[in-house]
Amino acid sequence: MPEKETIEKAERDKEQGKSPSTQAGEFVREEFHHVREGKHGARSPQQAIAIGLSKARRAGVKLGAPKAGRSTNRVRKRAERDLARGLSGKRNLSPRRSRVTENALKRESRSSASKSALSRQTKGAARRRGRSSLHNAAMKAVRTKGKEGLRRAGQKAARTRQRHAR
Repeated sequence: MPEKETIEKAERDKEQGKSPSTQAGEFVREEFHHVREGKHGARSPQQAIAIGLSKARRAGVKLGAPKAGRSTNRVRKRAERDLARGLSGKRNLSPRRSRVTENALKRESRSSASKSALSRQTKGAARRRGRSSLHNAAMKAVRTKGKEGLRRAGQKAARTRQRHAR
C-alpha cells in the first residue's frame, strides 16, 4: 500500500496538469526509498521501478500499459490488470499474498537502489532514447541546477578529466 504522502503528491501533480508518468514517478521514488531504508530489496533498479509503476496504476494513476512489442505479453497484461484495478476503485488485498511478496523482496539486494545503480539505469534508458535525449536532459540540468550546482558539476567534470588524463 503506498504511503498517504505519496498519493497526495501524485494527486497534486494531477491537479497541476502534469503527465501520468510524472504522477507515477512519485510512487517509483517511494519504492527506491523503501529499498534504501531497508524495508525490502529488489533484484535490480528495473524491478524497483516496475513495483512503483504497478503501485501507481493500482492507486488510480492513468498510466497506460506498454505497447505491444515494447514488453512481453505477460508484463503488458499485468499492467492492464493493475490499471483496471486502479480505475475500479475496489480495494481488496490478500494479506497472505502481500506477506509472501514482501518476504520474497526482503531476501533481495539493497544495492539495486544505490546511487551508482540508479545512475546506470538512467544513463542506459537515455541512451536507448538516443543522443539528443541525453543532450536535452543535460541542457535541462544546466538550466535547473543553479549557480552552486553548476560550479559543483564543473569541479566534478574537471576531476574526472584529470583522473582519465593519467
